[in-house]
Amino acid sequence: MINPMQQVVIATRKRDSDAVIAALQNAGVLHLKPITGGPLNTGTLAGTDAQSRREDERLLARVESTLAELGSYRPAPAPLPAETTWADTIEQAALPVAALARQRQEFQADLDAEATYGDAVRALSRLAGGLDRSRRVATVPFLLQPTDNVAELQAALNETLRDRHALATETVGQNRVGLIATLTGDRDAARAALGRVRLGELRLPGRFDRLSLSEAAEQMEQIARSGEARQRELNTERDRLAQTHAPVLYAIRDVLKDRVAVHDVRAVSARGKYSLALQGYVPQDRAAALTAALAPFGDAVSYELHAVDEHHDALVPVELKNNSYVRPFQVVMGLMSPPKYGSFDPTWIVALFFPLFFGIIIADIAYGLMFLAFGLWLLGKARRNEGWDLSFMGAYIPPATLKDLGFVTNVMAAWTIVWGFLTGEFFGTLLEHVHFFYINPELLDRLWGWTGLTFPVDPYKAKEGYYEGFLPIVFPRLETEYFSNVALVFALLFGILQVLWGWAIRIQQGLKHKDPVHTWEGIALFGGVGALVLLAFISRAAKDFGALSNFADPRVWLMFLGFAAFIVGWLRVIKHFPLLPIELLSQGGAVVSYARIFAVGLVSAILAKLCTDLGWSLYESLGFLGLLLGLLVGVILHFFVLALTLIGHILQPIRLHMVEFLNPTGFNTETSPRYNPLRRLSPTQGQVK
Repeated sequence: MINPMQQVVIATRKRDSDAVIAALQNAGVLHLKPITGGPLNTGTLAGTDAQSRREDERLLARVESTLAELGSYRPAPAPLPAETTWADTIEQAALPVAALARQRQEFQADLDAEATYGDAVRALSRLAGGLDRSRRVATVPFLLQPTDNVAELQAALNETLRDRHALATETVGQNRVGLIATLTGDRDAARAALGRVRLGELRLPGRFDRLSLSEAAEQMEQIARSGEARQRELNTERDRLAQTHAPVLYAIRDVLKDRVAVHDVRAVSARGKYSLALQGYVPQDRAAALTAALAPFGDAVSYELHAVDEHHDALVPVELKNNSYVRPFQVVMGLMSPPKYGSFDPTWIVALFFPLFFGIIIADIAYGLMFLAFGLWLLGKARRNEGWDLSFMGAYIPPATLKDLGFVTNVMAAWTIVWGFLTGEFFGTLLEHVHFFYINPELLDRLWGWTGLTFPVDPYKAKEGYYEGFLPIVFPRLETEYFSNVALVFALLFGILQVLWGWAIRIQQGLKHKDPVHTWEGIALFGGVGALVLLAFISRAAKDFGALSNFADPRVWLMFLGFAAFIVGWLRVIKHFPLLPIELLSQGGAVVSYARIFAVGLVSAILAKLCTDLGWSLYESLGFLGLLLGLLVGVILHFFVLALTLIGHILQPIRLHMVEFLNPTGFNTETSPRYNPLRRLSPTQGQVK
């Protein structure tokens, strides 16, 4: 749910403003809203306030750049030094750190140059044979592609330099390198000859461009031999500097951020000669914390709390407040903008259906156990207050986020295991091969016979014991010959539910905000989509249109009532939505989009079945050797199938919620700022890599 907010206006004497703002930081509940216009000063600070802000921001920028160069996470808290020593303390750390950062950058550039040009430069040095050190002879190196013709270059050189040059080439990898030796005065003529045959002189990057080929080859050889040791030396020195300076730098940074925040509060407040006024929002359940923070100031502070206008105030911030099960799924909703204040929070719906859809798609016990192990691993790191360093992606996941991700992963794993038991899948059909799971036609007839299906019994399979085992399969999605239609309609039922639910929310929100346009739009499309669904069921997917005239069937009356609601609603909003009939067809397509739950899941199951069947066939044909080979092949294939399809299996349920379900509600058209209260940066518990 969206946490209710109250608006607050605070006025205080200017001489008490620092203490009041510090108290608000300690309370950590006030989301500020800028004050614009009016007789008091607002906006950019001036005078001593502006000078103080510039100095604090300068020191803060210096601290943060130094911490970024150290590359360290927050260590255990350290005592804060005296304010008069902050500038010196920062510089004492920043100077050696900046020098080390330059060394690391230069050395990394050397490593990159050696990796790119090392082999070519060493080959060119051999071709030069010391001529590159001569003052009278100039050497012009170049690269040749496999398709380049050396004869054309030789002809261009003969035409320009006649016999005053030498040309040599050598193969390096897939390409070739070449070297022209000529008199120093003819260097430009040799370069011009290269240009005429669409070749260019090889220029080395950075400091290597100033060296001769022999010197560059020696330097690159040394880098190749000692590169790893030098890299470890520089990393060790950086770690030493981080251990020495990071704790106190973090302490100073936190205080500087608090001080800069005070300046920011002044900038968004209304300032007079003797007073300061600010406004913002506070969650209704934390208004007592605000009152307690301002109580010590007595008459020096005046404030007023009142209800917000959720219909017209676009700046009311949003904070989501959900129970312990739903709250971790806010990390999934974090992929989108927050809902508009006064609308609705769909997190609990996502928490219910997202892992369910994922479980239906994967529906494999073994895969579910793998996801469960991964989720427990994430929770273990979170319990140890460890983050997850994804430096290869330029990301770092803090422990709090890992905890939420671990919980979400475990719920997804639980549904995957549950549906794995229903479909009888464990690494595809592995447990079906050993008759742990089996097809029981009599049971399936009792379960699904009401749909008109009769499960056939193959005499050959019956003779081979196919219909015998320990646990019967109750949702045999791999039996595509006779069960695919049931599985497809089962998936579409979720689409019918969620799309109609979305338009019902549209109607509810329109009534709540007294918005007749969106109310009638919702009525039209709720009725229209419902009518299309009934049309499909009554006519049995367009096989029996005569049933549409059977008025003894109450579904026919409901269908016509739905179409009538669509027509009336469209006429009421035709000025705003003249193409609403096209939108109705689009919403019918949104319902059909839920077929991807069936389709993607079936593809996943078929791929897993193929992986296992291949391994099992090796076992049956080769015996014990085939068992070992089958296990190896099966594991490798299952790994690649899961790695290649997992992202799609996650994104499909998310897309169904974000697009097909939330678009009708209007969720994606309006948003509000996230609740971001003014707070003091307190020392954080030690966090390890």
